[in-house]
Amino acid sequence: MSEVSTTHAPDPHSDWPLRPWLLAALLGLAGLGVHFAAEWNSDEWAPWRAALTAALAFGPLAFAFTLDRHRWQAPLAFAAIVALVMAGIAWRVANAGESHADAPFWFAAGVVSIALALPLFQAGFHKRRWRTPYDETHFHVWTDSISVAGALAFVGVSWLLLFLLAALFSAIDIDLLEDLIERGWFGWSFSGAAFGAALGVLRNQLKIIGTLQSVVMLVFSIIAVPLAVALAIFLLAVLASGISVLWNATESPTPLLLSVAVASFVLVNAVVRNGDAEASENRILRWAALVLVLAIFPLALLAAVSTGTRIAEYGLSPERIWGVIAVAVAVTYGLAYFLAPIRGRMAGWMKRVRRANMHFAAGICVLAFILALPLFDFGAISARNQIARLESGKVAVDEFDFAALRWDFGDAGREALARLTDSNDPEIAKIARETQTQDSRPYRDTNRDERLANIRFEFEDEALRDHVRGSVRGNGWYCDKPCVALDLGAGEDGRRKVAMVEGGNVRKLSFDLGEAVDDSPAGAAAMEVVLAVEAVEATPDQTADSEIEIREWTGRRIYIDGKPAGDPFE
Repeated sequence: MSEVSTTHAPDPHSDWPLRPWLLAALLGLAGLGVHFAAEWNSDEWAPWRAALTAALAFGPLAFAFTLDRHRWQAPLAFAAIVALVMAGIAWRVANAGESHADAPFWFAAGVVSIALALPLFQAGFHKRRWRTPYDETHFHVWTDSISVAGALAFVGVSWLLLFLLAALFSAIDIDLLEDLIERGWFGWSFSGAAFGAALGVLRNQLKIIGTLQSVVMLVFSIIAVPLAVALAIFLLAVLASGISVLWNATESPTPLLLSVAVASFVLVNAVVRNGDAEASENRILRWAALVLVLAIFPLALLAAVSTGTRIAEYGLSPERIWGVIAVAVAVTYGLAYFLAPIRGRMAGWMKRVRRANMHFAAGICVLAFILALPLFDFGAISARNQIARLESGKVAVDEFDFAALRWDFGDAGREALARLTDSNDPEIAKIARETQTQDSRPYRDTNRDERLANIRFEFEDEALRDHVRGSVRGNGWYCDKPCVALDLGAGEDGRRKVAMVEGGNVRKLSFDLGEAVDDSPAGAAAMEVVLAVEAVEATPDQTADSEIEIREWTGRRIYIDGKPAGDPFE
């Protein structure tokens, strides 16, 4: 096997004895700064703290990966840009609060952009543009990944050793290490220093890492064989049985399909490697890689169909829009890979795969950066789509998720909900006003009709029945099993009492029949519950045909200030 990977070390001076110490000090100080800047115990970070934390975390990391003995100016500039970009994104996320529902995705997009920019910068893409050799970029992708994995493993081992030493010294009443471990500043500094030291050692051994890279890719290429066979069987089964077999097996196949597509992408590149000279000569591995290359596109298409079907059924949401973007990237990759062996009739398909990798890496880096900027409001896009579905009659009023506008789409959704309160449809306006009063996101009921059908009424009062139905509609955990409603009559406060018996448990509810039926989640939450669920040992196996009755009972129990406390004990 060629040792070309060893030639991709930056230069002979990369073996720099001072590097581990410098990186340990750099990342140790960065960890200390992160500790004092961050607000880990707060639900809402001050924007300046979030920005400073991101800058202190990502800037020094970028510098640590790119610093070399005779090359520090350009790495410092790159690290400063990384710190500035991530600080800006963190500032925006912290400022978003509840005004945007997809703020965490902005930060994730920024991380993806930086992760792709790092190997491109290391390979000199900022100078050579599309003339940048693919093998150098691919080399840095793998060595960076291996370095991160190795440094994290070293941090874990270091903490294990620290705990053992702390226990050892505590045995002779020296608690210094235990006290330090409990200090947040020490933990961040120690972790940063350990990570930096390990990273420095590993970056000094790029030749060895290059060899390890070849071993890792060899192992991955072997795994490609069973995956290729399994995917071929899977796609043939879907083709023979129809795509519906996939929808019947799982409600959300998109994440699964994309995960398999990503795994296929990694394994293909384990066989393709840095260049034709390094690519595996084993025919079985090459054919397995070819099968995976051709399989990624169908997998991505199935994911696209799954996502499109879900959007057609439920409409857009910020999360689904991000999902559409991920699927679009997968389809684009899959199409390029699918065409690679077709163009030129198989000849040179690996070279075309490598070229696609290079172009897409740069393209996705830019796309992720754009998505992290305040250019799009996916909440507003989703709200407009949902309102259009409601107004066109595509979704019925009683099936429309008003709560999503209140809680899932940010300020744009709440503004759309406010406009619905002035709707010409009285029912829409009423539900919109009720939804505005919600204090928390209600449970999304997907089996309301089944739960209503489970009720057996032991009284004829239709007004009281309507109130019971309203309670069941508004509480997603009522009547999942056959339940019986019994009229207990009016209480001293004049309110009608109803006992709901379900699964051997009794729940007593109180209603004012003079009030309009409020079956909204907010109204159900405000309903007075007279008695919490109480186990009834006599009916553990209640069924739809069980006989439910009310009997007189006397006994003793504890009273505090004239009010009963606890369960009766006789």
